[in-house]
Amino acid sequence: MTKQDLNDLRNVFETELDEHIRLLQTPIEMLKPMIYSLKGGGKRLRPLLLLAILNAESEKHMKKGATTAVALEFIHTYSLIHDDLPAMDNDDLRRGQPTAHIKFDEATAILAGDALLTDAFSLISDDSKLKSKQKVKIMSLLSSAAGSHGMVAGQLGDMQAENKEITLEELNQIHEFKTGKLFTFATQAAAIIGEFSPEIEELLVNFGETFGVLYQIHNDLLDVIDDSTLSGKGHSSDEFNKKSTYPNLLGLEESKEVLGQEREKAEKIIEKITKLSGTDYSILNKFLSFTDID
Repeated sequence: MTKQDLNDLRNVFETELDEHIRLLQTPIEMLKPMIYSLKGGGKRLRPLLLLAILNAESEKHMKKGATTAVALEFIHTYSLIHDDLPAMDNDDLRRGQPTAHIKFDEATAILAGDALLTDAFSLISDDSKLKSKQKVKIMSLLSSAAGSHGMVAGQLGDMQAENKEITLEELNQIHEFKTGKLFTFATQAAAIIGEFSPEIEELLVNFGETFGVLYQIHNDLLDVIDDSTLSGKGHSSDEFNKKSTYPNLLGLEESKEVLGQEREKAEKIIEKITKLSGTDYSILNKFLSFTDID
């Protein structure tokens, strides 16, 4: 595997995901909605970010992070299932396919999300490739990133900001929690698994935080300028729900300017990581390509 090939890393991840699904001792009626949601497509950016950082060091490092990457995707997938529910965003489509509560039913979707959330921590605790202290630290970070002062808090803030005028600072905080925390976890978990220096870990965390903001601005812009065939959710779901977004707050052109500023910030962080570590981290630039606006 070349160190700069995201497609190869994607294949590694999908193989690892399939293996963990195969090992789940789960009743078939519970397993069906879990697999449907896990295998419904998506960019896999969060687990790939974790694996890419480790693979920049060595393939051996990357393999140590494979189970944590799957656990992270379990968490992300659970959040999407719950976000799509009628009580939340009330979306009928996810990635161009019926959402879990449409494909099955609302109660089953809720339980599938609950199962993925809980099973994620079991995957990490049973990972024989990690040291005990690494497992404890990673589980602590993941619960923080996903929980009541992380992603869940961000989702609540997002819902409470509907039909309201909020400041840019408030919007940034919402998406720092809702979107950024899992990206930041991916970078910090990689640093723990790879046993990187505190200086490198800090820079990686900075990259995760910056990329989270960058990715959210990009998504908000797509919701305005893309049609439903590209978004896979139906046209302008955020607009329909009266959500606070960067284009709504700043306008289209200023949002694009902020996108560019955040991208430049991320590029400088990558340069610092490469220089300080002596390792080629240019693969992180490939993640920035997912935030291109034509």
